[in-house]
Amino acid sequence: MIDAGTHQRIDVLPDRKADTLAAWLRAHPGVEIVVRDGPTTYAEAVRRALPAARQASDRRHLWHGLAQVEEKAVAAHSACWAEAGPDRTRRLPQEQTILERWHAIHSLLKQGVGLLDCSRRLGLSLNTVKRYARVPEPDRLHRPPRYRACLVDAYRDHLRTRRAAEPGVPVLQLFNELKAPRLHRRSQLALQVRQPGLARQRPDHTVTTTGDPRDPDTPTNLPEHRRPHLDELLAACPEMTARGQVVRDFAQLMTERRGTDLDSWIKQVREAGLIELEPFLTGLDQNHDAAVAGLTLPYANGPCEGVNTKTKLLKRQVYGHAGLPLL
Repeated sequence: MIDAGTHQRIDVLPDRKADTLAAWLRAHPGVEIVVRDGPTTYAEAVRRALPAARQASDRRHLWHGLAQVEEKAVAAHSACWAEAGPDRTRRLPQEQTILERWHAIHSLLKQGVGLLDCSRRLGLSLNTVKRYARVPEPDRLHRPPRYRACLVDAYRDHLRTRRAAEPGVPVLQLFNELKAPRLHRRSQLALQVRQPGLARQRPDHTVTTTGDPRDPDTPTNLPEHRRPHLDELLAACPEMTARGQVVRDFAQLMTERRGTDLDSWIKQVREAGLIELEPFLTGLDQNHDAAVAGLTLPYANGPCEGVNTKTKLLKRQVYGHAGLPLL
C-alpha cells in the first residue's frame, strides 16, 4: 500500500484477500481514490469498505489486457502471412555464404586437396569441411520448404476462403465444419487449424537492434527499408489495418489521458466488427467507471510496483527470513 501522490510506502498486507484489504481500508478512513489492478477481488473490497471512494484501473494493466487479446487475434491470422514473407527467389546473405563455401570446398577437392588441407586453406573446421564434402549438390543445403504435409492440406483452400469471407470466424467453428464421422486424430487437426501447415523455421539471420528499447517501431517511425514489408503484410490481411488503427487510437487515448473518449473508442471497435476484441470490451463495460478514471487521472500503479521490488529486495537480503513485522 502506497500513497499515490507521494509514492511513499504506507503498509504491507499479509495476503491478497478481499477481507484483508477491506479491513485495512476501514481502519484508514479518508481515502478518496484507489488505484488498483484488474482482479475483481480488490474492486469488491473497495466497494465494501469505501463505497464513496473512486476506483481507478491501472493503465498498464489495461494496455496489457488489450495486447494479450490482440496477440491471439494476430496469431489466428497466421495463415495470411504465409505468402507475405521475404522473397525466397532472392538469396539471403547467409544462403549466399553457404553457396560460396560449398563451391570453394568442392573446387579444392576436385584438385585433389585433402579435407584437412581444405580446412586449413579456407579457415574452416574439419567437421564443417566434411559436412560440405558429403553434399553432392549445393541445393541440398537449403532449408526445407515452408509447409509440411499435415491433415489440413485437404482443407486449406476451404479455410482460406472462409477466413476471407468471415475473418472473425472462431477456430472451433472451423474445426466443427471440417469434422467427419471417420476423421481421426481430431486433436491434432484442431491444433493445425490454428496455424495450417506452417512449418517451424529458424530465423534466416540474427538481427541486431539499436536504440532505446522503450521506443518500439510504429508505422510513424518505422525505418524506410521496413515499410515495404509492412505494406505487404497489411495487403495480405486487410483486417490488420483496421485492427492496428484501433490499437493506436487506444494508445493515444491512454497517453493523452482522454478517458472520457473511451465510449466512442468502444463503439468504433464494435462497428469495425473486430469480434476477437469482444472479451476486452466486455471487461471495460463491467469495469467502466474505473477504466475511465484510470485513463483520465494522473495516478498509476507503476510506483507501487517499484515499492514491491524494494520490499522483496529487503526480504532477500536476509535470505527470506524477514517476516511481516520487519517488512
